[in-house]
Amino acid sequence: MLSVSGRAPRVLRVGVEVIEKPGKYKFGFDGTVEDARRAVWRRSHPPSNGTRDGAVNCRVAALPATGPPPPVKIGTVYPPFRSYVVVSRGQIARNYRDVCSVAGPGVEVIGVVKADAYGHGALEVSRVLLAEGARWLAVSSVEEGANLRCGGIRDARILVMGGYLEYELGALVEYDLTPVVHSLAQMRDLDRLAQAREKTIPFHLKIDSGMGRLGTRADGRQILAGLADLRGAQLEGLMTHFASAADYTTTQTDDQIRYFRQICADLKAAGVNALRLHTSSTNAISYGRKEGNMVRAGHALYGYVSPARGEAPRQLLHVKPALTWKAKLVEVKDIPEGALVGYGGTFRAPKPMRIGILGVGYADGMFHRLSNRGKVIADGKLTPILGTISMDLTTIDLSHTTALGPGNEVTLLGTEGDTRLDAQQIARVAGTISYNILCSISARVKRVYE
Repeated sequence: MLSVSGRAPRVLRVGVEVIEKPGKYKFGFDGTVEDARRAVWRRSHPPSNGTRDGAVNCRVAALPATGPPPPVKIGTVYPPFRSYVVVSRGQIARNYRDVCSVAGPGVEVIGVVKADAYGHGALEVSRVLLAEGARWLAVSSVEEGANLRCGGIRDARILVMGGYLEYELGALVEYDLTPVVHSLAQMRDLDRLAQAREKTIPFHLKIDSGMGRLGTRADGRQILAGLADLRGAQLEGLMTHFASAADYTTTQTDDQIRYFRQICADLKAAGVNALRLHTSSTNAISYGRKEGNMVRAGHALYGYVSPARGEAPRQLLHVKPALTWKAKLVEVKDIPEGALVGYGGTFRAPKPMRIGILGVGYADGMFHRLSNRGKVIADGKLTPILGTISMDLTTIDLSHTTALGPGNEVTLLGTEGDTRLDAQQIARVAGTISYNILCSISARVKRVYE
């Protein structure tokens, strides 16, 4: 990262040489070194490219009017955003391959990209997965599925898992989405639509095996009777969802498996064989709890597996986070002993301190519960959040460093050197789960892809 340390920026003749893709070229102009950073970003990321291809390595030399040129500074030009996340396409691809390896031959992996791919960007993640050979994607709603189709995702099957309402039935057909049906009544509604459109509509039937949420509690006999009446809707898959897949202190998952197997057996005995059977999402995959010929990988694609509880078998799946979250300092200043910080004066400086104010707050996804509790990585070290997190700003302790000033970056989630802060660590402090941390990073935080 490039900055002018400790002084007001001077307007100089600045020469820039880009040494990394998207191209190698040189240019110069009158301005500051910070101006050079912005110019490199603009020139290397034209609007048609969406300004989403990551940081660019470059050399920047500030050239004085007289005297020998200063030594060339080598650094990385980062996006000109107050707060942004960098998503590694390569890491998502590696995580997907690891899931496929653990799932084993003959088992198809559905890439779960609901909730904007857990905050990583559903379109970009879908493109990565399709390039890796994925044939199925899963979303929560009809709207999410339609957005993928409108974004150019044409070849994949898209499974809508989170239910749909009657007025969305037409869109299921229009956007070629595969619905998960949760009741026998829904099955009949889908069949009426298929007959009206004079086409076959495949669906997956979800069995509520003990989660107590979406899914039918009808027994095998009732399901068979409902299937017998269908003329246009066609059963393609049977599925269920585990409530406690990583918890080995309870028999709930074993009970669910037993229930699901019985439904499948009842249908098979009557000659009904669903082409696809799937029960397992990330945690079940990771600890070897698999049923059927499909699995649904969500959290694992983004680098996380929940730790097991109780006497669990060896964890089979090991993945790495694909997202780093950064924010820039908008102010750095010294405060005296006794100074109050933030709304309500909830932090009082116990001694003279240097503080930094970050251009990120709870409107961006910084959990309010991290006030006076959470940490960020600044200049390679964990440092506390001070005072109450506000809508747009967060204050941190910078007493350990003089290297950072306005415009410099701090890591909210990710790694600097040997120091790491991931979503699971943050979740423990905030009293929530890692899924919640990732999905809460708001839309105004720019997404950058590398």
